[in-house]
Amino acid sequence: MPVVFVYGTLRAGEVNDLNAAARKHGIAAPRLLGSATVPGRLYDFGTYPGLVLDAGAPGVAGDLYEVDAALVPVLDEIEEVYPGQATLFVREERVVTAGDQAVRCLLYPVGEDAVAGLPRIASGDWVAYRREREANPPA
Repeated sequence: MPVVFVYGTLRAGEVNDLNAAARKHGIAAPRLLGSATVPGRLYDFGTYPGLVLDAGAPGVAGDLYEVDAALVPVLDEIEEVYPGQATLFVREERVVTAGDQAVRCLLYPVGEDAVAGLPRIASGDWVAYRREREANPPA
């Protein structure tokens, strides 16, 4: 079964919660493996984040799930990843750190060029950032 690292709106409780996506499509529930990090930088696109992979950057927080293979095309659809087309997000296979383990998984980063001029999420945690932003909106 594929393992997926989710760092933004696919996280539990978020707008594109992968658990809800699985239920909606009659696919077996994903199995949470735990929290993980990947070296990179997180940026605010407004209603969702974008991850730029960067080996020299601190970790971006997310969750690891083991998913039914049938859920991967659903996640591709949510992230608007289409074979043969240039899209904002791409699906890649990378190694993330879960505790003291390196785990190979799928994830959906964006390219460096996509984040020009966007605010960086210094904490690397979309959920905490979004909650703080909603609790303290700009005046």
